[in-house]
Amino acid sequence: MELSTVWFVLIALLWFGYLFLEGFDFGVGMLLGVLGRTETERRVMVNTIGPVWDGNEVWMIVAVGATFAAFPSWYASLLSGAFLPILVILLALIGRGVAFEYRGKVDSARWRRNWDRVIFFGSWLPPLGWGLVLTATVVGLPINARGDLVGGPIALLRWETLLGALAVAGFSLVHGAVFTALKTEGAIRARARRLALGIGPIALLPLVGLLGFSVLGGAVVLVLAGLALWRLWLEREGQAFLLLGALAAAAVATLFGSLYPDVLPSTLDTAFSLTVANASASPYTLTVMTWVAAFGTPAVLAYQAWTYWVFRQRIGTRHIPAVHAP
Repeated sequence: MELSTVWFVLIALLWFGYLFLEGFDFGVGMLLGVLGRTETERRVMVNTIGPVWDGNEVWMIVAVGATFAAFPSWYASLLSGAFLPILVILLALIGRGVAFEYRGKVDSARWRRNWDRVIFFGSWLPPLGWGLVLTATVVGLPINARGDLVGGPIALLRWETLLGALAVAGFSLVHGAVFTALKTEGAIRARARRLALGIGPIALLPLVGLLGFSVLGGAVVLVLAGLALWRLWLEREGQAFLLLGALAAAAVATLFGSLYPDVLPSTLDTAFSLTVANASASPYTLTVMTWVAAFGTPAVLAYQAWTYWVFRQRIGTRHIPAVHAP
């Protein structure tokens, strides 16, 4: 297998890792004000992702960085064409990160409510934006022979890309509810389970619809979604969480598998499409990247796995010190 194909597969794996890991902490942020009915409960929810949310973002950084190094033409055409949604994503991520750090700095209910709103919007906008951008990558964009987007940012708005935005956001919402049920105890856990079971069939529907072009891919995702909700109903939150991970893997494999050997199809003329062959970096660059990844990736995976193991226990309101404001 050529190194350009290897790196195409690796980039798909990186996006899977990002959607699986960052997806649940986006979901926790989306549901912060829904499942957390008191300040103590909201602190419990923030603490479920506190040790891992910043590490989860590394997957996105590496995915974009690998695209830049391995497929510079793909990176240039996609990120320049989608600069507006990506700018919104970055601003939302910055605000979200600041909110996690600052919401507890002042003992004021109003102060915390304002930062909770930042977390809410900062958790909804990125999955919507990445769903839009990644779906546009798969279905194609109107790029010309120079790789420039024709029509400006509005060209990204098609029914398929809007469905992709809803698909990623809906998955994150359910994933976050299941993760909250997995990591908490008592009333928050019960609330999260009920919510995931109630909204799951609706929230995951856009993802099934997005994969409608592939009978096999859509069927696999549909079965995995049903199994995840069934195991959740039986209070097997860990199994439900892993099944949602398998669902994300199936979705990414279906989308990127349908894309190959293109990396960014042109809807103007197939001759303008960027492919694994014509968009890749030099063989020397890919070789160096492969050696660096071979040594660096195991260390990063080991560290992140250790972090999840250390913070594997459930937490509840009894673990949170008393606060002055409800």
